Amino acid sequence: MTRKITVAAAQLGPIARAETREQVVARLIDMLRGAADRGADFVVFPETALTTFFPRWHLEDQAEIDSFFETEMPGVATQPLFEAAASYGLGFNIGYAELARDGGRTRRFNTSIVVDSNATIVGKYRKVHLPGHSEYESYRPWQHLEKRYFEPGDLGFPVYEVDGTKIGMFICNDRRWPETWRVLGLKGAELIVGGYNTPTHNPPVPSHDHLTSFHHLLSMQAGAYQNGAWAVAAAKAGTEEGSPLLGQSCIVAPTGEIVAMSSTLEDEVITAVCDLDACLKLREHIFNFKAHRQPHHYTLISEPQI
Repeated sequence: MTRKITVAAAQLGPIARAETREQVVARLIDMLRGAADRGADFVVFPETALTTFFPRWHLEDQAEIDSFFETEMPGVATQPLFEAAASYGLGFNIGYAELARDGGRTRRFNTSIVVDSNATIVGKYRKVHLPGHSEYESYRPWQHLEKRYFEPGDLGFPVYEVDGTKIGMFICNDRRWPETWRVLGLKGAELIVGGYNTPTHNPPVPSHDHLTSFHHLLSMQAGAYQNGAWAVAAAKAGTEEGSPLLGQSCIVAPTGEIVAMSSTLEDEVITAVCDLDACLKLREHIFNFKAHRQPHHYTLISEPQI
């Protein structure tokens, strides 16, 4: 008997700066309902799915900055999302800005979690590959200050079993780095999921603007194929507070084929039936890591660059 699950990517349209968490959660619950109507078992939401993407602004008031962060999960505003997911029997992955207390220190991460069909948080991931810059740069029409507001993740690339499926996570820029995929593949991930807020204009390299879609899909397809895993990416899309964001949320098979893709820049749910045993057709043959990898030749990958 094959192992199949139906996976959904729940793309969000723009979130206004003035929009409340309660308003956003209502939108997320509406998409959960839509995913459930399609027979979904697991739903993937975007990066920082509860607020507008605040790193586009240079903010100095720490209280204002912290207003975009979650101090608990679930919290008062997000508890209804967990309750709705449990009522539908849906697991999910969601990204948010996390404010953590650690031994008297306050730490801030770009975080995502996986939640099972009983609304239990099974695992957490903190974004490793932070893009952008840490100080204000006047030539930009908007900033990309992830390095200012977050520290790099400290959990590595874990894989969790969620309702019988081995799931790994990425967040946005992580999907561009082959190391993300390879570590998750080596750990046996069958489903690799994540969200993104990807501007369609890149101020440092505007000549690449027309390649934004290509680079996104290239990364997703190559990562899935080269590691024999299903892959799901959910966008925050549309023009959000003046910043145009890429759509094209997608579900990719272990063969690298795109099996579902969003067609709007608004709230939209896409689904696909995923045969988890299809991963074995790659992992037992062309990408049989045990039989074919030569890691003694790859040591340069993990050495710090001069």
